[in-house]
Amino acid sequence: MKALVYHGPGQSSWEQVPDPDIEEATDAVVRVDAVTICGTDLHILKGDVPDVAPGTVLGHEAVGEIVEIGDGVRTVHPGERVLVSCICSCGHCRFCKEARYGQCLGGGGWVLGHLIDGVQAEYVRVPFADLSVHPLPHSVASNDAVMLADIFPTAYEVGILNGCVRPGDTVAVIGAGPIGLAAIATAQFLTPARIIAVDLAQSRLDAARRLGADAIVNAAEAPEALIADLTDGFGADVAIEAVGVPESFELCTRVVRPTGHIANIGVHGRPATLHLEDLWIKDVTITTGLVDTSTTPVLLRMAAAGRLGLSSLVTHTFPLDRMEEAYEVFSHPADSAALKVVLNRVVA
Repeated sequence: MKALVYHGPGQSSWEQVPDPDIEEATDAVVRVDAVTICGTDLHILKGDVPDVAPGTVLGHEAVGEIVEIGDGVRTVHPGERVLVSCICSCGHCRFCKEARYGQCLGGGGWVLGHLIDGVQAEYVRVPFADLSVHPLPHSVASNDAVMLADIFPTAYEVGILNGCVRPGDTVAVIGAGPIGLAAIATAQFLTPARIIAVDLAQSRLDAARRLGADAIVNAAEAPEALIADLTDGFGADVAIEAVGVPESFELCTRVVRPTGHIANIGVHGRPATLHLEDLWIKDVTITTGLVDTSTTPVLLRMAAAGRLGLSSLVTHTFPLDRMEEAYEVFSHPADSAALKVVLNRVVA
């Protein structure tokens, strides 16, 4: 089969690799029908995630059809269309029993495209299939469903729930890329009074407005002052970092109000300065986190009911064998206006 293989920082190629096989009784092999590229994949290619070994197939967001299962798999069957979660769960360790699947100690967690071969391929082996894939309702198209593999549960769990968004809050989302846009969409579950989107790209700010942002702020135009004006000088109740660079995290610390929350979603490859000389007196709560995907079943039900607007995030589609071109488009959003790119299996 063909797959996108990581060969070290700045190096990857779409090439021939061996087909995956069942290795454990709890495995499933899935034929990939729709797959997308994540900002985390770009961090890997920059060398920001050193745990990824050269030779690893990248990718952790896919929809496909089960073609083979191990003897221990009970809840899914060959022929079923499924969402492949970005997080695998053994179901037995302490963290899995607490529904903290991202911290799985039994061989799960974020392993696809990280510690084992991922989903940017024609086929993928998924460990712990009973807990790590989700049968899809017919009403949810594959190109929409793939948005639920990572960005929507990540935005909702690590941004909105960790950030303790409450009715009436002002939420500032720093970064209106795919994760930030998913945070804007899911923040509305908690009925905040105001959602403010901050970004440098006008195309992303326009997308934020379409997805429900009440105000948009260009990051190059004194965002602290503008957010202060929008909040009568108090600052945001919740500031969500959705980029993964020191500047965006530090901006969150400047726009959050005293007793507010900063929810960091972004994957950081460089240190950020924590200005405790300013923050110690403000009683600010800072949270980080890897997604657990514990909310995926809820999000799937909402998607089936047409409540998530998933299609609006997909700006480009490609056949699967144009993976390298898709990476080029996704990695230059200022030129391409790309939000999420989806690649589909070519049906002969």
